[in-house]
Formats: sequence, C-alpha cells, structure tokens
Amino acid sequence: MAEDLFGAAAQDRLAQRAPLADRLRPRRLDDIVGQDHLIGAGQPLRVLIEADKLSSVILWGPPGTGKTTLARVIAGHTAKAFETLSAVTAGVKDVREVVARADQRLGERGQGTILFLDEVHRFNKSQQDALLPSVESGLLTLIGATTENPYFEVNPPLLSRSTLFRLNALDGDAARALIAKALEAEGIGADAEAVAHLAARANGDGRHTLTSLEVAMALASQRAEGDGVAATVTLIDAEAALGTKAMRYGRDDHYDVISAFIKSIRGSDPDAGLYWLATMLEAGEDARFIVRRLIILASEDIGQADPTSLLIAVAAAQAVEHVGLPEAQLNLAQAVIHLATAPKSNRTTIAIGKAQVDVREKPSSGVPAHLRDGHYQGAAKIGHGIGYEYPHNDPRGWVEQDYRPPELVGQRYYEPTSHGHEREIAERMASRSKPKPDEAS
Repeated sequence: MAEDLFGAAAQDRLAQRAPLADRLRPRRLDDIVGQDHLIGAGQPLRVLIEADKLSSVILWGPPGTGKTTLARVIAGHTAKAFETLSAVTAGVKDVREVVARADQRLGERGQGTILFLDEVHRFNKSQQDALLPSVESGLLTLIGATTENPYFEVNPPLLSRSTLFRLNALDGDAARALIAKALEAEGIGADAEAVAHLAARANGDGRHTLTSLEVAMALASQRAEGDGVAATVTLIDAEAALGTKAMRYGRDDHYDVISAFIKSIRGSDPDAGLYWLATMLEAGEDARFIVRRLIILASEDIGQADPTSLLIAVAAAQAVEHVGLPEAQLNLAQAVIHLATAPKSNRTTIAIGKAQVDVREKPSSGVPAHLRDGHYQGAAKIGHGIGYEYPHNDPRGWVEQDYRPPELVGQRYYEPTSHGHEREIAERMASRSKPKPDEAS
C-alpha cells in the first residue's frame, strides 16, 4: 500500500526542494525545541550565548537532538569568526589551516574564532591533541558535537578545557511541538491520530521525525491535488511514511500494559514479559520509562535472591542511553528474560518498609556510644567509640555486637527466603548465632 501511495508525484515533490529538516532549521534559540534545560530563559548556556561569552564546549546527545542546529544558532549570535569541520572527513592538516586563519584574524583585526567540530569522537588522539594548544591558549573556542560518551571518546586534556552540555532525546511533547511548527510552516493540516503516530515513533530524533513528516505531507499533497481539496496528513499517510501501523495506545493502555508487564515478570513468565515489552515498543513507549520500571522490579521483586538482576537492569538502562532504539530493544529483551527467570523475593521491600516504620514511629535514643565516631581528639573522654569490637579481629570476620539503639535490639527487618542466593544468606545468618570456637570448648 505504501508503494502505491508514494507515487511519482510525491517523489518529484520531495526531490525539488531542500529537506524539510534543513528548511526548518532554527535560527533563534527560542525556535529550538526539547532543550529547555540548556537554552530556556536564564539557563547558563543561553546566557553565555546571548552575551557572546561562550568558552569551549562539548555538546553530547543522541542523533537528531539539535547539536548542529545549536552550533549554527551560536554562529548567528557571535561576533567571532565561525569555522566548521567534520571529524569524518577532516584531518590534522585541516585543523592546522583553521588555526593559521584564526591566528591571522586575531593579529590583523582582533577577532576571535569559533571552531565547530562535528562528530568530534571520530578524531583520534593525535588529531585531538593538535587542537589542544589553540583551545588552551584561547585562540580557538571549540564547539565539539558527539553522539558518544565524551568521557570515553574525547581526550581528557581537551575535555577538561571544555564545558560539557548534554542534549536530551526529544520526548513526545517536543516531537509534537516540532511537528506543529512544520505543519504551520508548510501550510498543511494533520489529523490528531497522524500527529500522535509520528510523535510516538520519533525515538527522540527530531531529524527523523521531520523526515517522516515530510514524506507524509508529500503523500497528503499528492492525494489532495487529485481530489481538489486542501492537503491534510491522515493516519494512513503517517503509517505509510513510517512503514508501521499505528497502535491504539491511550493513557489507560499506558498504565494497564506496564502493569501487565511488571506482573508477568514478577510471575516468572518470560514470554508474557516479552510480549508486553514488544507491545510497548511498537506503541512508541519511552524506553527510559520501561527500563526504570525494570530497575525498580530488580530490587522490589528479586532482591538478594539474585543480586545480579539489579546489575542487569542498570546495564539495560545504560544501553538505552548509549545505544538507543531500535538496537537497545535487544538489551531490554535480555533484561526481561533474566529478571523473569530469576528466583524471586520481596524481602528487601519488606525489610526497608519495617525499618521505616520503626524510624517514624519509635522514639530513638540515638547512636550508641560505642558506635560513635572516636577518631577525633577528645572523643574517648566522652565515651565515643569505647567498647567497639573490630569485626576483622575475630577469626570469623564478625562479632556479636549491638549496632542499633537499645530499644530496637533484636528487631528483625530482613528475613531471607529459601529462594536462590537468599538460601545461602539465610544459612550464613543462622550460623552467626552459634558460639565462638573458644566458647564451644
């Protein structure tokens, strides 16, 4: 159906014009969507740009979040010369030529130079080192853009001389705002369902959103010309542009599906967990929301029965940030399978709940004297630290000693189950009630 809709007329219409993402590229800070934490009113980066006081910066964020756009807006705000290089094609020779021009500019007319280096992580160590003296001296103000973690990909000396600003993936609201701007600029209407579908499939990437919208608008315009009516992007256009069918996924679905997802994993059904994961991904659910729930579940429903589950969930969260969708769906699926098949225990949840009740409801006499800090001069005179037994001095590696206020001694919060690793914990805790070796004799 998509091939039929996307006919020769739509292709010609797209070919005759610059890409929509380029035509709509913001020229003012206020036109940039989704990065209010950086360029909202009174935010540090905005203040520096508007005052033309920007020092070297690294812009880090996923594709399509506006790194290049922000650099071009900066170019429009600065009295400095603005040079651009792409680390994909540039080398040390290109850097030296930029440095030479910057030196000449500064000497002849006192004008500084900003160098925008796209894909800065593509420069190797020696190429990055070639920039360092000019950045350090202030001859060049560097704006580096990267999709990779700069702590891994940018040389520490260069990173230490730059301020790091992280751009966020566009959320649903930002994607809808971007779509609305494009529709207004192009003078084309759109059904609410079409906008919702395009926004849901944005995956945080503004450029991808506009590219998909451009195809949908071309389809709508082609159809409108044939019918003699005003162009309106429909859900069918959006589905054809994206190559995916829209799913009915409203506010109630959001809560119901995540509930089924968590209950399936808690119930140790990996297939059900994967089904609900696939449902959420196909509906465009925020992957960060999904993985946050997995991290919570790893402690709430598994805990010490399998301590590696928390590590797996956190690793999946890192994968979502560094890899992104669609590839990160593999990491999410691996985490779901691990958590669903892991032994279960809610004793961590119960334990912290019991402890919080005691803290809130039972008056405490405070930290016992033998547990108080005894390292400072005069502490011993007031009894702090006196009587504390150092566990490592005991051959068992622990000593029987009160670690709570007297009124709470003997109160049990954590009671391990016999599931998974908690069986070993329970046995170890039980063994600590036995007498010392010398007492047994």
